Amino acid sequence: MAKSKTIVLVHGMFVNDSSWSDWKLYFEQKGYTVYAPPNPGHEGNPAELRENIHPKLVETGFIDVVMNIAELIDTLPEKPLVIGHSMAGLAVQKLLDLGKVDAAVSIDGAPPKNVFPPFSTVKIVWPAVSFFASKGYYLGTRDWYNRAFFNTLPKSEQDKAYDLIAVPESRKIGQETLLKSFSNADFKKSHQPILFIGGGKDTIFPPELTKKIAGKYKHPGSKVDVKIFDDKSHYICGEKGWKEVADYILNWYNNL
Repeated sequence: MAKSKTIVLVHGMFVNDSSWSDWKLYFEQKGYTVYAPPNPGHEGNPAELRENIHPKLVETGFIDVVMNIAELIDTLPEKPLVIGHSMAGLAVQKLLDLGKVDAAVSIDGAPPKNVFPPFSTVKIVWPAVSFFASKGYYLGTRDWYNRAFFNTLPKSEQDKAYDLIAVPESRKIGQETLLKSFSNADFKKSHQPILFIGGGKDTIFPPELTKKIAGKYKHPGSKVDVKIFDDKSHYICGEKGWKEVADYILNWYNNL
């Protein structure tokens, strides 16, 4: 079948669209039209966002993230290949449910509401979704990012990575993934192809969770694939070797 030449990249929590800058350029150099929009309330330079909280940030929930991308897709001339990381891996599953994609890729994706995560996941993300916090946003410390994102990086690179990508995050996004029925995935319906990619050293969403989510899909005529990169962390899209992941996705897509 004819493949879409349009790619939409969706960023996860605790980062913004700047985290996709290298991927956007890489795919454009390969002839694709690429969109990598910021989620609502995430527009701007990460360093500046850490200093001055975006006025719209705390209003943004998971539903807003998904519908923002759905509305973009509705303006495009063709259904795109949609790639999402972390929370946006779940957003991609919802866009798949909504029939908005030519194919979908979830990288280190968050679980839908109807897939229970391991305790290790709950423990590390709880500060960001806490219902008892006084502020409607969460900014991870350098230590939190080092444990959650940058655990495969040498110390000298961890600080640089934090400076480059870390942003405050709306607690409403994580809370809606836990509470809203919208955050369930429909595992029984017919759907376009989806690829789940996991990092073997991901401390937020471990590879066992990636495999568990993929294994829930039950429609016999629909394609679901899984690829685990054993040496990758949750920072799989930014750490050394990210082009290997990007190339794997394109090869998967073009061989459907």
